[in-house]
Order: sequence, then structure tokens, then C-alpha cells
Amino acid sequence: MPIFAVKHTTVYRYARQVSFGEHRLMFRPRDSYDQRLLDSTLLIDPEPDEVRWIHDVFGNCVTVVRFSRPAKELNFDARIRLDHTSEDTPDFRIDPAALFYPFAYDPDELADLARTIERHYPDEHDEVGKWARQFISAGRRTQTGKLLMTLCYAIHESFVYSRRIEAGTQPPLITLHQRRGTCRDFALFMMEAVRSLGLAARFVTGYIYVPSRDSTATLGGGSTHAWCQVYLPGAGWVEFDPTNGIVGNRDLIRVAVAREPHQAIPLYGSYCGRDSDAVGMTVQVNVK
Repeated sequence: MPIFAVKHTTVYRYARQVSFGEHRLMFRPRDSYDQRLLDSTLLIDPEPDEVRWIHDVFGNCVTVVRFSRPAKELNFDARIRLDHTSEDTPDFRIDPAALFYPFAYDPDELADLARTIERHYPDEHDEVGKWARQFISAGRRTQTGKLLMTLCYAIHESFVYSRRIEAGTQPPLITLHQRRGTCRDFALFMMEAVRSLGLAARFVTGYIYVPSRDSTATLGGGSTHAWCQVYLPGAGWVEFDPTNGIVGNRDLIRVAVAREPHQAIPLYGSYCGRDSDAVGMTVQVNVK
């Protein structure tokens, strides 16, 4: 059981002193059976007037910070240590009734899963659905686990990872047409593909361990990372990282889960000043 140490720093820089509004952070990993938080510290400069923690509607830990002192720089420095139990080869212990696609969710679970099954983005000609259905075996039964693994690997192998400066996540149709995107784009695209098949999917933000800083095999390091989960009866929420072709939690540290990417932004807030006052932001994440 490896011990991961995470250092996550974010620095906002301004041309002159500005005052800050409320900021909300999702830096603290979710405690679970496969990752246990050992220690977590958060240093903020300038020192805030108030720091408090809440759980959002998804059970994520959110840090709420308020300031009164203006400054030309705002610095967040989070240090985290946790036990991580890796599943290199996930064991899909799916209920017998769900071993093959299609299957139906239990009515009791369906009531809570409904919004994570619905398509969330316009797709007039069902292009994302057609892309996903090409992996369903014709004329014979399709194993549910194999179908989802194939979807994940197909994105990893046929789409090009590209960092993007612009904030936000691009719509799934753009990702499909361009065959290019960030980890957030690929996670959302897989979610919509899975939802087009009638399965429940949700967004995950967190960190990824990159074994070597010189390695090009693992993508998404140096910043926060994103992937998705799919709900399978008997197996629960299973991790799929289409950016790296990872199935299971290997090297993945969950921080927050959400129905939509905009509900799991790692850090957001406001400042009082002109647009031109903001001169830059740097984010650095190191996992070792």
C-alpha cells in the first residue's frame, strides 16, 4: 500500500493590490476504503479572515475562504499525504443480471441515478451515441465490462491529448469532431458516450501519480487531473481514465465527484478590480 504525497500550489498575480471575494477549494481527497487521508494542511497568503469546511451535495469536502486584506498576489499551498490501495487489474464483480449489455438498473437505485444517466449536451443527430454503439457486438451478447473498457481505450488510442489554456470543458461533440482535448474534455466525452447507452456516469477531479517527470506515458500530471466513473450493479462506481487508458484506480487520487464538470472546479473565487489587473495564474501539482 503506497503512501502518496501531494503538493498543490496555485498563485494568482495582479498588477496592483486588489480585494478578494469568497474562494472555494476542492483540494482535500475523499476518504474511502481504497484511499485513506493521513494528513492535510493548507497555507494561504495573505492570511484569510475565515476558513471553514462544508460538504457539498455530492459529499465532497469544500473549503470556504474569506478575506479582508488586499494584496497583489494570492497564494494557496496544499500538502496532502494518503494511503492508496491500487487496483491494477480491476475485478468487475458485476451482478449476474448486469454482466451483459443492455441491462436494467434496480428501481431503487434508478431513482438516485436518473440524472447521471440523462444526456446533458445537445447532439441532434446522436453522433456521440453512434460512436459509442460501434463497440457493441453485432449478433451476439456484449459483456458490460468489456464494452466500457473498450470505450475507454478507444478514446485513449484515437484521440490526441492537448493542454488548453482556456477555462472550462468543451462540449462532447467538439471533442468528437476534433478528436483532441484535455483530460476534462475526454472525461466528459466518455460520460456522454456512456449515458447514450443508458448507463450512469459521473465526473471525477483529483490528482494522478506520474512515476517519472521525464515520462511521456502518463498524461495529466503537473496539474489537477480528471476522469469519470460508471455505476455498475455489484461493482459500484468504477473508475475510467480515458486520457491514460486506465481502468480502476491505479495512480488516481479522487478529490471530488460530480454530475457535471462545472460542479467540481478545484478552485474558484473572485476579486474586485479591473480585468487588466489580473496578470497571470500558475498551478503546480507534484505527486510522489
